Amino acid sequence: MTALDAPADTRMMGIVHSALQRDLMRAREVLDSQPPPEGRQRRALGGHVTWLMEFLHAHHSSEDEGLWPKVRSRNPGAGDLLDSLEADHARIAPAADAVAETARRYTTTTTDGPRAALAQAVDRLIEVLFPHLDREVAEAMPVVAASITAREWDEIEQRFNIAPKSLRQLATEGHWLLEGIDAEGYDVVVHKVPPLQRFVLIHGFGPGYRRQAAARWTPVVPRPRLPS
Repeated sequence: MTALDAPADTRMMGIVHSALQRDLMRAREVLDSQPPPEGRQRRALGGHVTWLMEFLHAHHSSEDEGLWPKVRSRNPGAGDLLDSLEADHARIAPAADAVAETARRYTTTTTDGPRAALAQAVDRLIEVLFPHLDREVAEAMPVVAASITAREWDEIEQRFNIAPKSLRQLATEGHWLLEGIDAEGYDVVVHKVPPLQRFVLIHGFGPGYRRQAAARWTPVVPRPRLPS
């Protein structure tokens, strides 16, 4: 058996889920901070939450259109589990759409109402999303690893999660996944792309990503007014 014929390495699923949970919790904390985000930070935070919802939609679509059908074809006995996960996706989608809509409104306004609405929408999403993310890792990934090969997993990753995206999109997602990650997770993420592309993504896009991250998580401290 070659490495590509070995069981699928599903560790990336846990890495993706951890990053989603991490940033939704961080966003929730920042929305409740005092004083609340203003100006640049408010726009950066709202934009990031909007991006998270776009990523979540694409992530679930790749499962529904790519991963689950492949697992069904290899393991018909997994049908009930996969049906329940697709039903979870259908329940999560309206909550994610509500977060995206309130995040866009929050980004383009300065009043407190949209901030409170976004905090509430994130709370509702967390309530339905987090148990699903944990269940996929605990229950579904062992079934996936027992049903498809590493080659098949990588083909799905390439078709749905890598090939359709620009270098800039891959850089943003890659650096987002790498925030605070351990050595094992770092190795999993960076080896999803070839060495030359990996070098460009890590070193060429790293400084810009770190500036974006600082903008959304770091409060803007007003400069003291100098005496006239």
